Amino acid sequence: MNSRLDNSKYYDVIIIGTGPAGIFAALELIKFSEDNLNILMIESGSDLANRVENRNIQKSDVMQGWGGAGAFSDGKLTLTADIGGHLSDYISINKLEEYISEVEEIYISFGASRDRLVTGEGKDVDEARKTALKYGITLIPYRLLHIGTDKCSQVLLTMYDHLKASLKIKVNFSETAKEILVENYQVRGVKTDQGIYKGKFVIIATGRSGAAWARKESLRLGLSLENNPVDIGVRIELPAEISSHLTDLLYEFKAKYYSPTFEQECRTFCVCPRGIVTQEVVYDPETREKWITVNGHSYSIQEKETKNTNFALLVSSRFTEPFDDPLAYGRSISKLANLLTKGNVIIQRLADLKRGRRSNFERIKRSAIEPTLKEAIPGDLSFVLPYRHLCSILEMIEALDNIMPGVNSSNTLLYGIETKYYSSKIKVSNNLETKITGLYAVGDGAGVTRSLVQASISGLIAGRAIKENLTKLSQVNLVKV
Repeated sequence: MNSRLDNSKYYDVIIIGTGPAGIFAALELIKFSEDNLNILMIESGSDLANRVENRNIQKSDVMQGWGGAGAFSDGKLTLTADIGGHLSDYISINKLEEYISEVEEIYISFGASRDRLVTGEGKDVDEARKTALKYGITLIPYRLLHIGTDKCSQVLLTMYDHLKASLKIKVNFSETAKEILVENYQVRGVKTDQGIYKGKFVIIATGRSGAAWARKESLRLGLSLENNPVDIGVRIELPAEISSHLTDLLYEFKAKYYSPTFEQECRTFCVCPRGIVTQEVVYDPETREKWITVNGHSYSIQEKETKNTNFALLVSSRFTEPFDDPLAYGRSISKLANLLTKGNVIIQRLADLKRGRRSNFERIKRSAIEPTLKEAIPGDLSFVLPYRHLCSILEMIEALDNIMPGVNSSNTLLYGIETKYYSSKIKVSNNLETKITGLYAVGDGAGVTRSLVQASISGLIAGRAIKENLTKLSQVNLVKV
């Protein structure tokens, strides 16, 4: 027996975070032929069973824990190299497409179904794109596999059971990473709120909920960072029939538009056909602060379908000097919305927003649309959204009405604030290793991805790089013996 295995504080690989990036790194690492490989996964949240049980009681469980934010997403796998991250900056498009196919097969092997696969091809799709272009809208069709909110957690639970069966992995839940230990530009381990763990390799896979910590640690360690934009906007809810010609064709339509007033990029995101609008609790494990944003889900079974479709309209903003913290900017706007509603999501009729008046419960009740997020508080989004964002969103709604008649209706509901935080991009090599030897940065938390598929791929890339290094170390040790 290798004596290292008797020391519970020593690990060959330490993975910080158990979202898709961390999980796929672990799935790859357990294939390593050495039986005495020791892997530790550190997670500040709970295991998936506790997350499901406490989801409606402790809403911070929606973002943290096994599966990360993806566990309660509606599981859209964007099977294209054009959407979902920046991995094409590190590997070729052909290689990325190979990884996409591989990740698709892995998700299917753990329970995802091809029944809800959309190809994004055909004559009708081409016609829809041409029509959109007439109004300055770029419609982006792509191949997509929809798992569904109800099935996504089941798939991730199956992955957990598979990993748990391996003697190579230990998972520590409710434990927060504090510092990455480095000596002479070589990673040495991780310090948490419960102890110190030594290790040869460390993978930062913190996801969106750990973005602020990943940024802070990167600055402390002298790693180069590049700010990604922050996306701020609203979630639109309307009768499903208004958008059905697009959702039946593409399921999730992705549309980009440059608003005429500011020439600001505005885009649709996370379309949820016949879905529900949901609250999302963003939790900072460092400061223990919580704030509420809005999101959307859709299910895989017909019985859970609603009469409404919802999607986000987001405005992208970049910052340079003197301000260089887009995460703080998005967080501040979200907290301002929470301040006005005492910690809830704002809901407003489009007619009220245009007339410059606050929606109230009576006006919401008179609307032709029944809101799916019952906890939302009527209010006025113009008190929260910067003018640039508000103007761009209203201009895109007007443009969308040309290809989706009815979206610019008085009854259309807007929820806010929806904020997508993209971590500062940590400078890494083609195999996602930082300038600190043995330290890898993957997934949304490292700013290199922004989707389930590319986050999963980044985990595979790091896992394979570490496997190759472990093989080299094993060969060196054999030579020494």
